[in-house]
This record gives sequence, structure tokens and C-alpha cells, in this order.
Amino acid sequence: MLLLLLKKVIHVLRHEGVKGLYKRIKRTGEKTINIMSKTDLFTFYDFVYSLPKIPFSQDEYTRTKAKTSKTYINWIVPEIGVGSGGHINIFRFCSYLQRKGHHNRVYVFRGLMYDNNNDLTKFVHKNFEIDKSIEFIYSVDDIEYADATVATSWQTAYFLNIFDNTLKKFYFVQDFEPLFYAVGSEYAFAESTYKMNLIGLTAGDWLKNKLTDEYGMKCTSFSFSYDKELYQPIERRDKTRRVLFYARPVTPRRMFEIGLLALNKFHRNFPDVGIIFAGWDVGGYVIPFPHLNAGCVDVSGLSDLYSQCDVVLTLSGTNLSLLPLEVMACKTAVMSNCGENVEWLLNDENAVLCDLSVEDIALKLGHLFANSKRLESITDKGYEFSIQSDWDREGLKVENAILKELADDAK
Repeated sequence: MLLLLLKKVIHVLRHEGVKGLYKRIKRTGEKTINIMSKTDLFTFYDFVYSLPKIPFSQDEYTRTKAKTSKTYINWIVPEIGVGSGGHINIFRFCSYLQRKGHHNRVYVFRGLMYDNNNDLTKFVHKNFEIDKSIEFIYSVDDIEYADATVATSWQTAYFLNIFDNTLKKFYFVQDFEPLFYAVGSEYAFAESTYKMNLIGLTAGDWLKNKLTDEYGMKCTSFSFSYDKELYQPIERRDKTRRVLFYARPVTPRRMFEIGLLALNKFHRNFPDVGIIFAGWDVGGYVIPFPHLNAGCVDVSGLSDLYSQCDVVLTLSGTNLSLLPLEVMACKTAVMSNCGENVEWLLNDENAVLCDLSVEDIALKLGHLFANSKRLESITDKGYEFSIQSDWDREGLKVENAILKELADDAK
């Protein structure tokens, strides 16, 4: 129990900071976290088993349809943190749908940082690029009817499961979230959400195929693109060869340990190649070779950072992130691992793919730096691949999936 309590405190501090921990204790007291008493699992996980159903309201439906012909879409999101990649992507699709004439509301599930809509909206507008006409609501307590309602994480899927005041229920799935945990209760909680008969909107075909084949979900997939104003090639300022490692030791699925050991092995054969760590502060780790610890880099500086490198090594044990396309758009080669979770987007022409082993990563990284023509080919083909991607095209896939389901329901 003490380990579980410590885990909760660390989780809150990591995602909400000291202010968030204080607010959590102040607002919910012993029901959520009380470091001097027993851990209350029943309250901590009440959304899994005891939330009451929210029934369909014919009155709300009639009023909404009488007021406007717009499609109303509710999005249920977890607590919003600065720089959250998952939220950036969610808000990107919300904004696209808003521009297309649909009305989007974003509700925060179990949020603790804000207790009113105005402060939450100001925070989002300050920290995210988003259509300013989208509504932000700090709590699901007074959630209204919508034609479509979208869960965006396994916790929010449990809420959507009991929310029936909507015509269609969708699940915006960006990763296979059970793999965020060891095989235990939280793995099982997350996996169970794929059995709730929600309609999947998945980031890529790996998730679409996995959820369809293993759980029988009906899914539509979308692909990735990148911010074309932000990510562009920048002229190299010197001739130093460099490899950058997307290093996030706090995110196990990014395979920090394998990457670090492989770079040490690579450095022995290529001591002239500069090595950069970016994504997290790695100053607390023994790193026995010269390197630059860039830490968490502001997005405004990423194009320049990527452009000054020859290769970016980005590993993933689960679904691919947006980073490979962003790197390619800066005319820098991408190296990642093999696997269906990656190869739905990357292949041997637009990237270098390796086994998740120290030896293979070091070997193929070495081959790339020893073969300038191969490096140039990967870089050029990656760039051409990236610039052909388009967020609006992917947004249209999501819009069409939602509207088709609503049309089929009307029939």
C-alpha cells in the first residue's frame, strides 16, 4: 500500500506539480490522497466500477436540433499539461472540425488544476494552438448532450461508457495504453476499454488492425503530418557530424537504456561523431562519452536542432510518435526500430530500421555514418515523404468517419 501511495504522489507531482498535489489534497482530502492514512482504492478507481449512468435526454436532443443544424461533438480529455503531445494532437483535430462548421466542446475528466471554465480556457489558449471558438469545460459534472462524444484515454473511456446522452460514441486512440503499465490491474483496466463497443479513431493502421483483430472494434485510422510552419530545414553552421537521441528515461516505451548502451558502443568506432541527448534532462546518468545534454527543448528551437544533426535516433516500444515526420521535414535522417507499431509509417526507404538490440542499433548507425550515399538517400526520401503529408487530409478522415456513423444511425 505504501508503494501504491508513493506511486500516486509521484504521478501527481510529475503531471500536476506541487500546486496540483496541494489542490488535490485540499479539494478531496482523505478521499484521494492522505499520506498519513490508508490508501482508498475504492475512491481512487471509482470511475472503473461505480459511476451512475447518464441517460439519453430527449429534451436536450430536441432543443439542440431546434437551435442549430451543426453537429455537436463532445471530447472527454484527461488533465491537460503544458506541452502534452497527446493533447496537441487532440486539439488539432478539434480545431479542424470546428473550422468545418461543427461545434466542439472539450470536457476535462477528473481535472484538478482548474475549478472554472475561464481559467482553464485561458491556460489552453496560452499553451496550445487551437481554434478559439472551441468551448472548454473544467468538469464533466454538467456535461451536455452531443451528437458524437469522443473518449481520448482509457480513463475517459470509462466515463463515456456510462454517458448515454449522445447518439454515437467514439474512442480517439493514439497508443495501446495497456503497455504503459506492467501486466497488472491498470493494464487490465486499460485493456477493458477496447471491449466497450466504442468506435475507434486510431493513430495509424497498427492500432486499427490490433483493435479490430484482437478486440473486434470498428475503427477508422488516420495518419500523421507535422506543423509545416514550424519544421523546416535550416542551413548547417558547421561540418561536424552529429546523431541526436530522443532520450526520455521517464517514458519506458522510448527505450532509453537500449539507446544509451548502443550509443556508447557506436562512439567507440565513431569518436568524431557528436552525440546529443534531447527530450529530457539526462544529467543524472553516467554517460562515459562526450555529449550534449540538451534536455527539454522548446518547440521553437527543434527545427534548428534537428537540422544541425545527420541522424535522429528515436525508438518506440508502442505506437510511433509525431517526431519522425518532424525530423524528416528538417532534412535529417530518421533511425527507428522495426515492428508493426512503427512500420505502418516508416520503411527502409524513408528511414533506417533496426532491431531493438544494442548490437544492431550500433551496427546500423555505424553503417549509416560510413556510407554517405546511403545517408543522403534516406535523408532525401524522408524529406519527400514528409512534405507529402497533410493534417487537413487526416482531419477529413476523422470528420467523414464521425458523419458516416451519425448518418447510418439516422437511417
